[in-house]
Amino acid sequence: MSLTTTVIGAFPKPEYLPTPDWFRSGGTGITNPTEAYSRYLEELPEEIEELLDRATADVVRRQVELGIDIPTDGEVRRENYIHYQCRNFAGIDFENLTRLSLRSGAWVADVPTITGKIEAGEPILPRDYRVAQAASDRPVKITLPGPLTIAGSTANTYYRDEAELGADLATALNREVRALAEAGCRIIQIDEPVFARTPEKALAFGFDNLERCFEGLPEQVTRVVHMCCGYPDRLDQQDFQKASREAYFQLADAIEASSIDAISLEDAHRHFELHLLETFQKTTVIFGSIAIASSRVEPTEEIANRLSQALHHIDRDRLMVAPDCGLGYLTGGLAEQKLRNMVAAANQV
Repeated sequence: MSLTTTVIGAFPKPEYLPTPDWFRSGGTGITNPTEAYSRYLEELPEEIEELLDRATADVVRRQVELGIDIPTDGEVRRENYIHYQCRNFAGIDFENLTRLSLRSGAWVADVPTITGKIEAGEPILPRDYRVAQAASDRPVKITLPGPLTIAGSTANTYYRDEAELGADLATALNREVRALAEAGCRIIQIDEPVFARTPEKALAFGFDNLERCFEGLPEQVTRVVHMCCGYPDRLDQQDFQKASREAYFQLADAIEASSIDAISLEDAHRHFELHLLETFQKTTVIFGSIAIASSRVEPTEEIANRLSQALHHIDRDRLMVAPDCGLGYLTGGLAEQKLRNMVAAANQV
């Protein structure tokens, strides 16, 4: 029995798609892809919806051709996995940006500003899901940013209490999550990489707000959470800052006690101690098996060997295989080479 394969969220955008994103901005220092995306929204070409639908379908089909069991929509409509959703919430100002040092000083960016109470708009993700799902008979996973991660990528000038901000964000996200379920989506993922960077906040109020995001979902919907340990600002950057090696161990018991069905953890860029997997007796682990910030293509045997080691610590039916994180920094060809080897390893183990 092959191990089930999936991707995390982002897939390289097709060259014909004009949508700007943070991956394409590249480089170091201050970047302003948020402003670039705002200009893009003001100057949309007439055929943009047709192009976006075509790109979504192309990306889904390409994942399936590569052997991915659970594809995503590739997040091709998004500037990044966080702010696309934030633009649909009242209380977040995308015209008056605030310059912040983010991710413990790893990079500086001009980000949207929270200036009022967070409230959900009309759900936008059900349409994205329907377009993606129409391209395949395999179940498509849709992703949303989590409350703590949104708070970590915006400037807050309204809320005095970060837990209250997270609660309002979770309530707004829950409307999208429920709408996705009503549209037929059966695999919904909340991205909370900031949990690994600030486990004390995750344990104090992050998990409570995460539960609020999933509130009211029917049992047949799989609740997935993604927690990577940090992103570089360019491909093949070697010295970018990562979350503590102890973070996953600090969070593991709370993950297992939560309603999370599957947790996505990165292992390819930096291996964790595999006995961590023994903590999870009911939770499925989506095991990060290819690095998303390196142009090196991992050989199939190397991936398969690590998966074999992991299977000494977790039941086979609760181990899935994925990249560490989204694939936006990679070219289409490079992403495909890596995924092809990953799928081959999952079939081989």
